[in-house]
Amino acid sequence: MEEMHKERSFSVELKSKANLKNMTLNNDDQENVLIEGTIGELQHASFVEPEILEVKGRCGVLRLNVRKSEVKDTVKKGTAGDEE
Repeated sequence: MEEMHKERSFSVELKSKANLKNMTLNNDDQENVLIEGTIGELQHASFVEPEILEVKGRCGVLRLNVRKSEVKDTVKKGTAGDEE
């Protein structure tokens, strides 16, 4: 059970395929796009550029275009979910 808590999962849900820049799988049945996966055990998370948050896991890397100030503002406002 402890191993499961180390795994870091992600999901991305887009309302339209038009918002998807690149994907190797093709499913023309729906307009919505849902991508789920795991990057494995967290190794490191940091801003690699002023607006790129990079979360590295044992099984992959997740990058998000977001400013540090936006993340801090969200946490301060209490809208970022539960913190540990």
